[in-house]
Amino acid sequence: MSTYGFICLGLIGGSVARAIREKQPGSTIIAYNRSASSLDEALSDGVIDIAVYEEDMENGGISKFSSCDYIFLCAPVKKNEEFLELLKPVISPSCIITDVGSVKTGIHEAAERLDMEANFIGGHPMAGSERVGYTNSKASILQNAYYILTPTKKSPAEKVAELRSLVQSFDSIPLVLSFKEHDYIVAAISHLPHVIAASLVNLVKDSDNEEGIMRLVAAGGFKDITRIASSSSDMWEQICMTNTENIKNLLEDYIDSLKSVDVFLKEHNGDKIRGLFDTAREYRDSFTTAGSGPIKVNYRLFVDIADEPGALATIATLLATRGISIKNIGIIHNSEYQGGNMRIEFYYEPDLESAAKILEDKRYTIHK
Repeated sequence: MSTYGFICLGLIGGSVARAIREKQPGSTIIAYNRSASSLDEALSDGVIDIAVYEEDMENGGISKFSSCDYIFLCAPVKKNEEFLELLKPVISPSCIITDVGSVKTGIHEAAERLDMEANFIGGHPMAGSERVGYTNSKASILQNAYYILTPTKKSPAEKVAELRSLVQSFDSIPLVLSFKEHDYIVAAISHLPHVIAASLVNLVKDSDNEEGIMRLVAAGGFKDITRIASSSSDMWEQICMTNTENIKNLLEDYIDSLKSVDVFLKEHNGDKIRGLFDTAREYRDSFTTAGSGPIKVNYRLFVDIADEPGALATIATLLATRGISIKNIGIIHNSEYQGGNMRIEFYYEPDLESAAKILEDKRYTIHK
């Protein structure tokens, strides 16, 4: 069986490690993390076999990764480049180092500079959660998610095929791209939207009155399109500072498109405004309806319930006793969303369909 190494064991690193443990229970997994508690938890869970603590790293602990067939770099983007250099003198000639960072140019340039291109294949699982840390890691977050691989010019073809097969074993969808193509794509579908969401939230914050009426009534569409503004500011600073050119170029294009909308409004041009929404709707509706890829379908429904104590617990218990796993649940305190005031999200479409039938049989009003 193979030996896998992990440099940092947070949400994504922990999820990949859990997936390997599930699919290859006989494998050996070695992990380093600054947080000793995360390593202790991973040892207790049986996810890793060998823990490399911070004090170990200070005393040559990097050599413990010399037996690895694969090493996953799961630190912040710039830190991954530093660890790549630390690993160079200790890895075996056949070892493949990959990463999980959302920006690829820097790590690829580092691999070329260090003459490590034959030992490196970039990676980016397009998965995640609003929660962070090993404690919140789950193998299931990789399921039906695109997992982008960015080989170098010298990556052995057989190693790319092996890593692709490993990714498929996680129930992820491998997609092989060049690192430059990857960075441009994620700038458009991930990085720029985060910048826009944060800017929009700050615009509303600065426009609100002293009573905070905008914040009070913000719901539905506003919360949906700005949810990602709650992401880690440290992580997004690094992303913006490492994929700067792509984000900047796309932002300039977006500003130009907003200026066009401004002209349509000034001219009171209803046809142009309608066209704006028509083309956006048609393209958005063409996105995959399967739960795969970076833009996922939410398996969710809305339930009309009475505004009384225990109403939420009753439904949660009803679904739990029928073996339905709930991903997220919450109360919507207005009727903006299809008249429903309770929102339930599920991991899989069959759970959604089963839950809807169960609740309808109990005479709840369901909105999908």
